[in-house]
Amino acid sequence: MSKKLNEMSLEELWEIFPIFLVEHNDEWKTWYEDEKLNILSLFPSEKIYRISHIGSTYIPIIWAKNIVDILLEINDNEDLKFVKEILLKNNWLCMSEDEKRISMNKGYTEKGFAKKVFHIHIRLAGDNDELYFRDYLFENSEIAKEYERLKLSLWKKFEHNRDAYTESKGEFIKKYTEIAKKKYGKRY
Repeated sequence: MSKKLNEMSLEELWEIFPIFLVEHNDEWKTWYEDEKLNILSLFPSEKIYRISHIGSTYIPIIWAKNIVDILLEINDNEDLKFVKEILLKNNWLCMSEDEKRISMNKGYTEKGFAKKVFHIHIRLAGDNDELYFRDYLFENSEIAKEYERLKLSLWKKFEHNRDAYTESKGEFIKKYTEIAKKKYGKRY
């Protein structure tokens, strides 16, 4: 009998779920819109501040992991656990959590990725740097392509080490997030 995902070590998970980049898929927008409606149907409207499509799948000119990232901003810290529990009951798995952030995924199976895969980043309203980075890449194609080149250079090196892949992009993301926040001010 195979192990359940929550029983596997990170090394075992990385073997089943390697980093794999693909050209932009126009269906990602529809995947996001459909999943957004699913998520919103689970909660009273006063619990949700904003839900947004983030990550590279939002940017039409760059390669990305075939995983749609969603930022779910909620109004109240007390609602973090409530949101997590509801999502757990609706086929989401908890990846990580702390006092102010929870990351969950959907579309991971013991046999690998499902056809549609999602990561949801649950945050308090205003904890949304990803929106600034997303918008900056969307509006600056040269920087978006530079980010794509970075990701492609890291892909095979860290194919089976998601944490190292993510960490290696950190300085780039931080740099352009700060530039975006200065440019856009209080956009969000």
